[in-house]
Amino acid sequence: MRVGVLTGGGDCPGLNAVLRAVTRKGISVYGHEIVGFRNGWLGPIEGLTTPLTLDKVEDVLNRGGTILGSSRTNPYSVDGGVERLKSTIAEHRIDALVAIGGEDTLGVAEKLTAEGVPVVGVPKTIDNDLDATDYTFGFDTAVHIATEAIDRLRTTAESHHRALVVEVMGRHAGWIALHSGLAGGANVILVPEQEFSVDRVVDWVEQRFERQYAPIIVVAEGAIPEGGEELLAAGEKDAFGHVRLGGVGTWLADEIAHRTGKESRAVVLGHVQRGGTPTAYDRVLATRFGLHAIDSISDGDFGKMVALRGTDIVRVPLREATAALKTVPKERLAEAEVLFG
Repeated sequence: MRVGVLTGGGDCPGLNAVLRAVTRKGISVYGHEIVGFRNGWLGPIEGLTTPLTLDKVEDVLNRGGTILGSSRTNPYSVDGGVERLKSTIAEHRIDALVAIGGEDTLGVAEKLTAEGVPVVGVPKTIDNDLDATDYTFGFDTAVHIATEAIDRLRTTAESHHRALVVEVMGRHAGWIALHSGLAGGANVILVPEQEFSVDRVVDWVEQRFERQYAPIIVVAEGAIPEGGEELLAAGEKDAFGHVRLGGVGTWLADEIAHRTGKESRAVVLGHVQRGGTPTAYDRVLATRFGLHAIDSISDGDFGKMVALRGTDIVRVPLREATAALKTVPKERLAEAEVLFG
């Protein structure tokens, strides 16, 4: 078989581990030929290919990003995009595709499956918000990076008696904020799933100052104050209709300073959470996903996504993978709130 593989959406630590596993097992065990499509779904639309050989994936396990490149291209929003994609697949004699990505990339994969294109999906999102899998690779790395940042910021906050607001990624799901906030001992954690009261946040901050400690507030980029709305970093939308969020951290730091009279600073971690070397956990999970994805291709079991359930890798329908977002439940927030202030 000639198997195509692509990485779509935002880059993520662990993508290269998936490519390595798909290529090594695909060639060594099944005798497949692996063809990489460059720059996400743009690759099969424009015929941007590169061969993936054993040599090419030899030293990529610990590298961040993706050696294939990525984009947020949506074939269904490009004029003639789906037809051009199918033409490329036929021209390059591609028997099946492995699509590695999050909700948007896998949503395209599901639509293509319904149109007869044989696709298997691999879940990728640092937000950990795909409902059909317990964890996605990249999330553990992002949490480690955010936790280390909180640890470092705490020392400077204590030295200057400041409140520090740390803004982390999380458009609609606050898993990074919750996990890094708990691990870093944050005094307040704010997530998109629950609107927050600025008055209550200020009360927690003042309690912390009264005990002669500097407060640390972790806020997801999509968190919303009561009666407010998302803060946008830019007004334009991408090919999947998403706006770029950002600014809630700075806004909240200004509010805290105004209401308490204490010095307050905001730190936006942004894309640093995506970059660099993946953790050992993410390397292992990404490798297992890649190994099982090429198994699914070889079994002819298309229209599926590989997923983690407990410690097992299973196959679930792509429609199940994209049906709903996995958000932070109220009981998890209630656990964390005991530690606020």
